[in-house]
Amino acid sequence: MDADLVEALASLEEGFRESGQRFLKGKGDAAAVEELKKRFSLSPRFRLFLTEFDPHDVEAAMPIERVRFLPASELAEANAVSRGADWKPTWFVFAESSLLGDPYFLDLTSRDTEGDCPVRTAMSGQDRWQPVLAASSFAQFLRIIGAGLKLAKGFGSRLADVDDEDTFREAMVSRIRAIDGGALKAGHWT
Repeated sequence: MDADLVEALASLEEGFRESGQRFLKGKGDAAAVEELKKRFSLSPRFRLFLTEFDPHDVEAAMPIERVRFLPASELAEANAVSRGADWKPTWFVFAESSLLGDPYFLDLTSRDTEGDCPVRTAMSGQDRWQPVLAASSFAQFLRIIGAGLKLAKGFGSRLADVDDEDTFREAMVSRIRAIDGGALKAGHWT
């Protein structure tokens, strides 16, 4: 696994540990990951993630969002669901909002030289999908979630009220700025 992904995973795991949230992972089945690669042209970095870190019952709970990572066993089905005519076949769903059902997906058409892709999200239940950048790469997404989890520790496990959400979003600005300026500019987290 490349150093950038190792560092991003360490940040994610540290965030779960510091926030006291459950974090179950396993090794992905190599044959299943290979089948996903063939069927969806998955990026090399995401395949490495699944092989080394197949998320099982992993939900990152923060005052502004709850991101549920889909295990490898659910990915083919999640990406076979019809999401409407304007959903692009090169958008690969790997997580979802447990609060609103919005998908988090890799934009497979925009791979970088390291085999990573931007992560986007879009509001479900709208007439059209209007993707918003959540992170400039999958590795950056993992770092943002890790930073959000560390920050969420001070908010406890309750659902946040509007003031808590605003305070959390303001505190996320400096963290996201240090991780991913593009994601900060897009404004999904803030």
